[in-house]
Amino acid sequence: MATETEEHQQPTLTVDELAARAGVTVRTVRFYSTRGLLPPPVIGPRRVGLYGPEHLSRLALIEELQHQGMTLAAIERYLEQLPADLSAHDLAIHRALVATWAPDSPEELSRAELERRAGRALSEEDVARLTAMDVLARTEDPDTYRVDAGLLRLGVRLLDVPIAHETILAARTVLLEHTRSAAQELTRLFRDEVWNPYRERESDPEHLAAMKSLSAHMQPLVVQALVTAFQRSLKEELRAAFRAE
Repeated sequence: MATETEEHQQPTLTVDELAARAGVTVRTVRFYSTRGLLPPPVIGPRRVGLYGPEHLSRLALIEELQHQGMTLAAIERYLEQLPADLSAHDLAIHRALVATWAPDSPEELSRAELERRAGRALSEEDVARLTAMDVLARTEDPDTYRVDAGLLRLGVRLLDVPIAHETILAARTVLLEHTRSAAQELTRLFRDEVWNPYRERESDPEHLAAMKSLSAHMQPLVVQALVTAFQRSLKEELRAAFRAE
């Protein structure tokens, strides 16, 4: 395992390497940069722009938000409200929670492409752990895997976490159960307090249009509120737990 956490590593990825690790094109990276969605790279030797873990995690978050159907303007507003000093780990938490709202979109990748996306060689034990985390699944072709691209980066990061594999799976189960419960409660609240009153006036075209607009804008706002609240609560609970020992 690395002797230092990924958050404190110096930027070492070229734009081509960053794009390959993220599974996007160089053109996409440059486009996001021109829109201000990605911070500028660090200028290294020979004036080559270098990117680090924060760029990779932010790019993954942008891709996930876009997968959710958010426009670039909405993504810009979302990112503007995030603290400027968020680490790669903090951004990964945001992306992981946002991903729980997204439908599954598996890709079929060869072993070589899977390792290229992961940014490292994967042992058979690594593949088995990623399979157990539902990050990937084997297919009839032994060299092809069905991969949840949205969870791949987080799964690879968890391979180096020095805790039992069962603990990682239990934590994932807790996360999914509670986010699903929150989604159900928020949906019930939205249905009872917002949707049903509007349905009483659904014959009014203006009110129906307003309802559709509200539905379209509600999800990204709720997702950001949920992620922010979870992140703050997790930090508070961890601080309290370690102070108590």
